[in-house]
Amino acid sequence: MAKIHGFNKLTLLDYPGRLAATIFLGSCNFRCPFCHNAGLVLAPESEPLIETEEVLKVLRKRKGILDGVCVTGGEPTLDPGLIGLLTQIKELGYPVKLDTNGTRPALVRELVDAGLVDYVAMDIKNSQEKYAETAGIRHPDLESIIRMVEYLKSGVVDYEFRTTVVKELHKREDIEAIGQWLSGSRRYFLQNYKESEQVIRPVFTSYSREQLENFQQILRKTIPQVEIRGI
Repeated sequence: MAKIHGFNKLTLLDYPGRLAATIFLGSCNFRCPFCHNAGLVLAPESEPLIETEEVLKVLRKRKGILDGVCVTGGEPTLDPGLIGLLTQIKELGYPVKLDTNGTRPALVRELVDAGLVDYVAMDIKNSQEKYAETAGIRHPDLESIIRMVEYLKSGVVDYEFRTTVVKELHKREDIEAIGQWLSGSRRYFLQNYKESEQVIRPVFTSYSREQLENFQQILRKTIPQVEIRGI
């Protein structure tokens, strides 16, 4: 059984082009210092639990109103109950978007092959050279992350890449490196950092719209669709 720690019954933001509900699962294998879900990442066992049936009841009731479900975290691919949860959601007829940091490409491939996921949003933390610093751990599994990028770029499932941009961690040269790495990708989003009480280390600042638009132009040299969120 998946451990559900949060449930947003209605969002226009989490699933592009769809009116969706968002389910939050706990635990993460990264410790990104700018993460805004500190509770889910650092101490999921202390977070309230929501019964799966309670969530499914709402989804049944809102069929015809909602047209998608987003499953996020934390890092949802770490939850051993994920496959069961997605199976129950798909049985209700909903398209599913999965948010992931890309460290478990084999599982994501399994979910896609089984028809349990329709859209994948993968976080790109930074250029490969600065991944450890940005992910907050010494040895992120870059091999798996690179493999996940290539899998999504193959077009087997609809997808987006996205980066939460933090002034202290992302410089122009990092954005240029990301653009080269993700060259030819379908779509990419720059997400502006926002301070909140839930940030793991609230010591960061955001870029201005003008600065983000400059990054956007750099990225559009290699990625056809680049948009900005959070401004």
